[in-house]
Amino acid sequence: MPLALYALTAGAFGIGVTEFVIMGLLLEVSADLDVTISAAGLLISGYALGVVAGAPILGALTGRWSRKTLLIALMVIFTLGNLACALAPNYWALMAARVLTAFAHASFFGVGSVVATGLVSPDRRASAIAIMFTGLTVANILGVPFGTWLGQAFGWRSTFWAVTLVGLAALAIIAIFVPRDDASAGEDGSGNTLAVLARPQVLLGLLTTVLSWVGVFAAFTYIAPILTRITGFSESAVSPILLVFGGGLIAGNLIGGKFADRWLRPAVLGSLALLSTVLFAMSFAVHEKATAVIAIGVFGAAAFATVPPLQMWVLKNAEGAGQGLASSFNIAAFNLGNAIGAWLGGAVIDHGPGLGAVIWIAGLVPMAAFAVAFAAHRMEHRRTTREAVCDPATS
Repeated sequence: MPLALYALTAGAFGIGVTEFVIMGLLLEVSADLDVTISAAGLLISGYALGVVAGAPILGALTGRWSRKTLLIALMVIFTLGNLACALAPNYWALMAARVLTAFAHASFFGVGSVVATGLVSPDRRASAIAIMFTGLTVANILGVPFGTWLGQAFGWRSTFWAVTLVGLAALAIIAIFVPRDDASAGEDGSGNTLAVLARPQVLLGLLTTVLSWVGVFAAFTYIAPILTRITGFSESAVSPILLVFGGGLIAGNLIGGKFADRWLRPAVLGSLALLSTVLFAMSFAVHEKATAVIAIGVFGAAAFATVPPLQMWVLKNAEGAGQGLASSFNIAAFNLGNAIGAWLGGAVIDHGPGLGAVIWIAGLVPMAAFAVAFAAHRMEHRRTTREAVCDPATS
C-alpha cells in the first residue's frame, strides 16, 4: 500500500482520539468547569451534531478545492479546534471548540475515502478504505486510553494539547505524502454535484448506514453498566475488556475491506446479517463472564466489518460528480446513527424493558438496515436488467 494511504491513517487516528477521549474525562471536565456530569456528556452530543452539520456546510464551501488542499485545510481546522479546546476558559467555549473540531470529521473521512480509493488498483479500493479507518480503530485501542490517563494525571487540558500535536504531525505527513491533484479532481460545487444526494441508491445507502450504527451504539453506549450490573464484572475490569472490543474493531475492519473488494453486495448484506446475529447472541452471552468477553470481541469485529462495505457501496453508487460529497454524508450518517443509538438505548433503559433488553433490541435495528440494503440491491438489479433488455448491443 502507498505511503499516502498511511498519511490518511495518521489523520484518522488524530480525529478518532478527539472524538472519543472526552468519554474518559467527563469527571475531570465537570469538576474543573463546574458543570454537571450530564452537561459534560453533552460535549459528546455536540461533537456528533457538528459532524452531521459539517458535511453539507463544508461540502458547499469547498466544492471547487482540490482534494489535497481540502485535506490539509481540514487538518488545520482539526488542529485549531483542539488548541481551542485546550485553551477554553469555560464550558460553552469548550462546546464551541468541540463543534468546530467536529466540522472536519465527516469531510476528512469522506474525501479521504475518495483519495484512498484513487491510490490503489480497483480490486483493492475497499481494503484501502479499511486501512484508512484503521487509524480510527487504533485510536480507540491506544489513543483514547493514553489520552484518558494523561488527562487524569496532568489535567484534561493536557490531553487536548497532546492531540493538537498529533494534528500538527498528521498535517505535515499529509502535506508531504498525499499526491497533488488539480482543482478539477474535487467536486465542482454545481447542481450536478448536489444532485447525487437525490439518487435513490445513494439515499438508501445513507439510510442503511444510519440504521446499522443505531444498532451498534444502542448497545455499545451502555456496555459498561451491562458488564458491571448484568455480567458481574468490577468497574476496574471494564477497560481491559474494552481492549478486546478494540481488537475486534481492527480485525473486523480489515476483514470487511477484503470481502468488499471481492463481493461488495454480499459483503454489505452479510455484514449486516452478522451484526444482527451477534447482537442477539450477545444478549445471552453477557450473563456469563467468559462468554461475555468473547462476545465483546466478536461484537467489535461485526460492528466494524460493516464500515468498508457501506462506505464503498455509497462511493460506487455516487460514481462521478458528487462522489466526495456523498462519501462525506455517509460519514455523517454513521455519526447520526451513533447519536440516535445512544438515545434509543437510554429510552429502553429509562422507559422500556430496562438494561437487560438493550442488546437484543439493538439487534433488531440492523435487521431493518438489511431490509433497506436488500431492497436497494433488488432495485439496482431490476434497473440493470431493464437497461440490458433495452440496449440493442446486448440483443
